[in-house]
Amino acid sequence: MDATRGPILFRCDGTPGSGWEPLYQCLSLAAALQRRRRGTHFFSYLDPLSLATGINRANNDWAPAEHPLGSPGDLEATLAQARKLNVAAVVVAGEGMTPEYLEAIKKTGTLVVAFDSTAGMNFPCDVVVNPLLAPSKKPFRVGPGCQRLLGHRFALCRGIFRRQRTIRAIEPPAPFRAMVALGDNDSTESLLRTQQLLETGKVSKVTIATRTHHPKYDELLALADDSGGKVEVVTEVKELMTRLVRVHFALTAGDMWSPELCVTGIPQLIISQTTRHGLNAKKMDDEGVATYLGDAADVSFERLTEAVGSLLDDPLERKGMTRCGRNLFDGRGPDRIVNGMEIMLHAPARRSGAAITASRPRLKIAA
Repeated sequence: MDATRGPILFRCDGTPGSGWEPLYQCLSLAAALQRRRRGTHFFSYLDPLSLATGINRANNDWAPAEHPLGSPGDLEATLAQARKLNVAAVVVAGEGMTPEYLEAIKKTGTLVVAFDSTAGMNFPCDVVVNPLLAPSKKPFRVGPGCQRLLGHRFALCRGIFRRQRTIRAIEPPAPFRAMVALGDNDSTESLLRTQQLLETGKVSKVTIATRTHHPKYDELLALADDSGGKVEVVTEVKELMTRLVRVHFALTAGDMWSPELCVTGIPQLIISQTTRHGLNAKKMDDEGVATYLGDAADVSFERLTEAVGSLLDDPLERKGMTRCGRNLFDGRGPDRIVNGMEIMLHAPARRSGAAITASRPRLKIAA
């Protein structure tokens, strides 16, 4: 068998402490890899454990990790899992990875891909991916031969947003609807900001796009039940698909949801909850695809009300955001990342290295 057609192993976690964004980034890339007939395996430490159902439902295999990413014992377990599956590449995403962690995996001969949006360390791997707009190329310190895939061309996007891109060619009619999509690392802001949007008097209905493992999920459902039909909570893909073409703007946090909504052409107001998402939000504001209001702790009700009023009273501003967002993000980022991985996996030097590696006893990792 051609060693370069081996499966891809994703090492990422999804917990309240580390956040769930790395997990969903890897799920977006895994969907693109499956279109290339690549097997996709997840080796993840999950909390809640019900997240494993979503991984398997997306046609991925999942094995439970006993240690969080980067903790003692995790590297040995990851290497053992890679040997067991005879993988072609290992994709690592999460705050726990270190240069030593990536270098140890690379020494086995497999292709190593790292997801990072902080540029806070050196990357001794084969590919480093930043699916956000910031930081740019200069801050990333990489080892010899490492390729940097950065910026809007490599923004991750799920298929649901690409499919709705054509349907939402024009803005829906009034009354005004808003979507609150504050990302996978949100803990309290969705509940607060939904209440504030209703109090502005400008928005007739608010759709909260979230996951069932949101820490305030039960409270969000209670808010929707008591709102008299003004608030709804959407967690399923089919429900989200129908709402994307109805909303007039979205309140986001500058994470991976923001580029996805730009693909569909939805204007955005952004309140960031982390430093790296704040940098991305500022860049999106510079590109004209959104309005960055600042860090969530600094955005008052008055500031939010003013921003909502300015956006909804100016149809040209909304049309400008829609046009800029659709022009900047085309939703093909995952496919471009896969193309880069396939090119490197099929390079002559790596193919010959894979043959040598495969011949060694007890080391069956294919490059």
